[in-house]
Formats: sequence, structure tokens, C-alpha cells
Amino acid sequence: MNEQHNPWQIIDQHDAYDNNWITLTHYNVINPSGGKGIYGKVHFKNTAIGVVPLDRHLNTYLVGQYRFPINRYSWEIPEGGGPLNEDPLDAAKRELMEETGLKAKHWIKILDMYLSNSVSDEGCAIYVATDLSQHTATPEETEQLAIKKVPFDEVYQMVQDGKITDAVTVAAILKTKLMLLDGSLHL
Repeated sequence: MNEQHNPWQIIDQHDAYDNNWITLTHYNVINPSGGKGIYGKVHFKNTAIGVVPLDRHLNTYLVGQYRFPINRYSWEIPEGGGPLNEDPLDAAKRELMEETGLKAKHWIKILDMYLSNSVSDEGCAIYVATDLSQHTATPEETEQLAIKKVPFDEVYQMVQDGKITDAVTVAAILKTKLMLLDGSLHL
């Protein structure tokens, strides 16, 4: 199999929906088997950003909010979005400050990923932030947030127990745990 060859052929396409955050494009295609078909792609106008803030006592901070698309409350690491042309680190610093009021002196990117590459092109950058200082949070008007400081191992257990199900948070916590265990993440 040639990993560089795209087996999909686009016959035509049109934008079915567009707003400030996403564009939904409808495609008429020839699929890899040679049959006619359709495909829909959600194009995100931002890069998803996630931050695992860790203090020197190995505590982290979770953000709780009601998530409209899933119609339920969710505990997550601080996360948000940054314009595609913005340095993801700058977006991460802004999101951490907005949501928690935290600033960090040290940053390490731990993960780049796609969040749902079967239907979306949304990319995500995840960072660990250390050497934290507390300031005033400035959440966006659409955000009604609760913040809690939690020992990292307790958050890891929440992921293991399925109490945290947000994809960015799950990936970030698991990757951070691996890095702490193998010694590649120093506080």
C-alpha cells in the first residue's frame, strides 16, 4: 500500500454550512473501491489547545463546564482554540490564563493529534505547563466554569475509571503519566 497515494477522487463539493468556528463541506466522491459515494468534512477554523498545568506538588487543575454538544457536565484540563495562523504555544498561554488565571514559566509540548480524523480536520496541540503563578481568570462570556485543584494521580484515576471522557484530557493525562513514569518530564 502506498501511504502517499490518495485513493479518494472528488467529483464535486460545496459548503453546506459555515459559521465563525467551522465549515461543513459536502463531497460527491469516487471511493477507494471505485464506487460513487458522499463524504462530509468538518473544517475547524482553529487549532484545539490543551494544557496540563502541574505545580511542584504534582497537583493539576481541572475546568468543569456544561458541554452543549453532549448535553452533560464535563471535567477537563484547560482547553480551547487558537486561530490556525497563531503559534499554538501563544494560544495555550492565553487559554490557561483565561480559564484558570494561571501563568507558567515553563512549557513543553507533549502531543500533536487529530481529534476525529474520520469526519474532521481538527488538529490539537497539548502542553504541560510548570512553575505556576496564580492571577485572575478571564473566561469568555460563553463560559460558565468551575476550577478545581486536584492531585495529578487522582485525575489519572478519574481517566482510568471513565469519569473523565473528554478526548483531549484523556490523551493529555495518559501521555503526561507516561512521561512522569519514564522520567522524560521534569518538574
